[in-house]
Amino acid sequence: MKHLIIALLAVLALNTAQAGTDVDGLIVKPSKYSVNETIDRLEAALQKKGITIVVRWNHSKKANAVGIPLRPTELLIFGNPKLGSKFFTSEQTSGIDLPMKALAWEDASGKVWLGYNDPQYIANRHHITNRPEVVKKMTGALNKMTNIATGAE
Repeated sequence: MKHLIIALLAVLALNTAQAGTDVDGLIVKPSKYSVNETIDRLEAALQKKGITIVVRWNHSKKANAVGIPLRPTELLIFGNPKLGSKFFTSEQTSGIDLPMKALAWEDASGKVWLGYNDPQYIANRHHITNRPEVVKKMTGALNKMTNIATGAE
C-alpha cells in the first residue's frame, strides 16, 4: 500500500510540475534559466534579428503590486511585419493573435517554462491555407530563437 501511495504522489507531482504545458496550439519548452533571464535572452535574440519588441509585461510584478501572489511570470510581445502582414492579407482576423507573444513562467515546483503560439495553429484558427511558406518560416525562426532563450541550442 505504501508503494502505491508513493507512486500516486509521484504521478500527481509530475502532473502539477508540468501544469500548463499541454495547451492546444501552445508550444512549450523547459528553460534552464529563470523567468527573467529566459525573457532577457529571447528579447536579445529577437532584437539581433531586427524583430520589433512591442512590450514586455511582468504579470507577477503587476499581480503582486495589487496583493495577488503570483510566481514569476513574464510576457513578451514582438512582431515582424514582413511575415505577420502576410497572414493579415489572407485573413485580417489573424490580427487578434499577432504580433506574436511568448510567456515564461515558473511552475509550483520551481521549473521554468517558455510557451508561444504555434504559427500553424494560428493559421488553422483563421483558416489561412495559402501561406505555407510563411508558417514554415515563422515556425523555424521561433524554434531557433526560443531554443536560444531556453538554453536548448
